[in-house]
Amino acid sequence: MDYQAFFADKLDDLREEGRYRVFAELARRAGKFPYAHSYHDGDKEEVTVWCSNDYLGMGQNEHVMAAMHKAIDECGAGAGGTRNISGTNHYHVLLERELADLHGTEAALIFGSGWVANMTTLSTLAAMMPDCLVLSDAFNHNSMIEGIRHSKADRIIFRHNDLEHLEELLAAQPIDRPKLIAFESLYSMDGDIAPIEAICDLAEKYNALTFIDEVHAVGLYGEEGAGVAQRDGVMERLDIIQGTLAKGFGVVGGYVAGSADFCDFIRSYGAGFIFSTSMPPSVAAAALTSVKHVRSHPELRTHHQERAATLKRLLGDAGFPVMPSVSHIVPVQVGDPVLCKSISDRLLENHGIYVQPINYPTVARGTERLRFTPTPLHTDAAMEHLLEALKEVWAFHGLKAVA
Repeated sequence: MDYQAFFADKLDDLREEGRYRVFAELARRAGKFPYAHSYHDGDKEEVTVWCSNDYLGMGQNEHVMAAMHKAIDECGAGAGGTRNISGTNHYHVLLERELADLHGTEAALIFGSGWVANMTTLSTLAAMMPDCLVLSDAFNHNSMIEGIRHSKADRIIFRHNDLEHLEELLAAQPIDRPKLIAFESLYSMDGDIAPIEAICDLAEKYNALTFIDEVHAVGLYGEEGAGVAQRDGVMERLDIIQGTLAKGFGVVGGYVAGSADFCDFIRSYGAGFIFSTSMPPSVAAAALTSVKHVRSHPELRTHHQERAATLKRLLGDAGFPVMPSVSHIVPVQVGDPVLCKSISDRLLENHGIYVQPINYPTVARGTERLRFTPTPLHTDAAMEHLLEALKEVWAFHGLKAVA
């Protein structure tokens, strides 16, 4: 086999489909979010970032950065090992306590990323519970899908947010069979939200565990930023809550929260936890400071929601095809991968606006889109600049729907 030819052919397939991914080379500017430097062909230009998952700009918060600097001076750059072998730092323990307190659980466990948290937890749970059946929402994130698949447990996919379908599947199973319902609170590509209370009702009725991914909601919803479940008053009914220390908290890492025995079970059996070098102490210290700050500043969440609502209104009033969204996600429909990338490229090259095209497999073919994530730091002037740029780019491509 000609291995290099195989690699090249597969890459050509992506290019022909129009979904070959090109990474924008950026240098975020501390204290200047959402502005960054973009590097291309040796040139450097300032751009406005409109698609960051640093939803509140906490990655450049002065208190968060100071905590990271302090921890580096105290502890050095790395943790020194796995959690089991010299790598459990005091900051790790403090962060896990803070996250458990945030979610009102007995314990929490941190990982290097949200992807690893989902992969490790779901694969371990479903593999070790005898005859476990996993019921997974059709729109679940790749990390959940891979964790469930890796477990080799029986799995059934229920239609997205379809309670009738979920109940039909649950009712067909013996009441004493171990069952795990895996779903997200907020689905990040469409911006829709799960019926959490109703799913909890079904879980209790049919004796199932609940596993909720709050990655795109922690920091952003609820009285203290614990997520949609806190906002909706149902957090205490969930068995396992998974979240991230990136996105709303602006750092990096993932975690799960639940009972003390559950967290100890994953700590003791989860290969992705056991065999991974632990998070650098500086990252844990920064995340700890960020969680505390976000919990005590609800005005960040209020302003964030206002910014998202304002951008939706501006884009809708101008006639752009804004997809329905009840959250902070602002998706604009394009429906073609080549066109989506071309729009993104022109926004960046001609207007200094960076928004990544979202294509298959992140979203279904034919639903390609631009996904805007306004933050509290995107000003009215930045929104006006975006609006005028989109009008020019839409006209350049011969697209309609601009009022």
